[in-house]
Amino acid sequence: MDTNTVAGLILLFGIILGIVASVPIAVTVGLSSLGAAIVLLGTDQAVLVSAQRMFTGINSFPLLAIPFFVLAGVLMNNGGIAGRLIDAAKVLTGRMPASLAQTNVVANAMFGAVSGAAVAAAAAVGTVMTPRMRKDGYERTFAAAVNVASAPAGMLIPPSNTFIVYSLVSSTSIAALFMAGVGPGLVWTVAVMAMVYVYARRQPGRLRSSDHPTFAQAVLVLWKAVPSMLMIIVVVGGILAGFFTATESAAIAVVYSLVLGFVYRALHVRDLPRILLDSARTTAIVMLLVGVSTALSFVMSFARIPDLISEAVLGLTSSPTVILVLMMVILLVVGTFMDPTPAILIFTPIFLPIVMEFGVDPIHFGTMIVYNLSLGVITPPVGNVLFVGARVAGLRIEPVVSKLWPFLVSLVLGLFVVVFIPAISMWLPEAMGLVAAG
Repeated sequence: MDTNTVAGLILLFGIILGIVASVPIAVTVGLSSLGAAIVLLGTDQAVLVSAQRMFTGINSFPLLAIPFFVLAGVLMNNGGIAGRLIDAAKVLTGRMPASLAQTNVVANAMFGAVSGAAVAAAAAVGTVMTPRMRKDGYERTFAAAVNVASAPAGMLIPPSNTFIVYSLVSSTSIAALFMAGVGPGLVWTVAVMAMVYVYARRQPGRLRSSDHPTFAQAVLVLWKAVPSMLMIIVVVGGILAGFFTATESAAIAVVYSLVLGFVYRALHVRDLPRILLDSARTTAIVMLLVGVSTALSFVMSFARIPDLISEAVLGLTSSPTVILVLMMVILLVVGTFMDPTPAILIFTPIFLPIVMEFGVDPIHFGTMIVYNLSLGVITPPVGNVLFVGARVAGLRIEPVVSKLWPFLVSLVLGLFVVVFIPAISMWLPEAMGLVAAG
């Protein structure tokens, strides 16, 4: 057995054993990569190269956008922005069946659009909406399921940390990815709203809201939410107009969120140390994942593992449809036990060259992989949004999952709509001249 094969087996079984043993994914990936590198390069050189690759992986100016966006999300979560967005969402959905549940969905999409964080959306919106939905007669499990299912829309609607990670590993435009995520983000939101509508149809009348604001009240509520929503225009519009980079826009988002929090009188100076510590913890986890995943990518490339997988897949079938379906199924399984960041860093170098052989645009594939892996954050056993949503509702995850599965079916159908209708992802970046029209 040659060294490349041995290295591949060490990677495969090391990661599997680490996950089964509940070892943190960053430690699992790091140790597996080091073990494989030792087989390929020898102990001394493996340790040196692994350390160098980890440092190189995080020594990136575009990656600075992630800690800034994380900090901006935490500031928004504590700065009174969620309440105003929820009120605006209620105005927009007030006459729909199951209006409070639809408000939860739209509020999560809006909050995710300004924070880019599914966990922050689930916590901020769920804290406000779950008691309201319980008071209006919704089952607590259903309220939690709606909140959990809708929160990841923010991972697709710009700005999105997951797209920043994908852009680094695929060498694609962050601006184009941000715009490409709008369509799939709306597909995600509509898929959840459709299931809420089905739920309402089974219980006619009981879930319809009779509390409709007047036109003047609606205008006032929407006006109060304008400063919060303006951040999307400031951040994304500034990138598209070329005024600043994604990293600079993230820093501006921090300043904007901080000022808005003080203006709303929801933030105080005494809150800042806790907020900075929370964002630092999240950033440390993400950066460690990026570092060890970069080392893993180097080992895989050195052992020619992506090439071998590509040859095996292309030898199995020549049908682009079959290959895309196979990849999506693999990623759906992977996403249930691996966070999106390491999954993107590991599987993009493997799958992207294969799909490009069939003419799939890297921007379109980015929306596929981010949408797919976003499903993993709401599924057991390691879905962090699922755990946060259940905790906010005061429930164990098992009863929440029992109400969540219809949403998962609808969202998976939405995934394949995104996969096989490229225009959903590509029309906006093409219309804005960010990518060449196909």
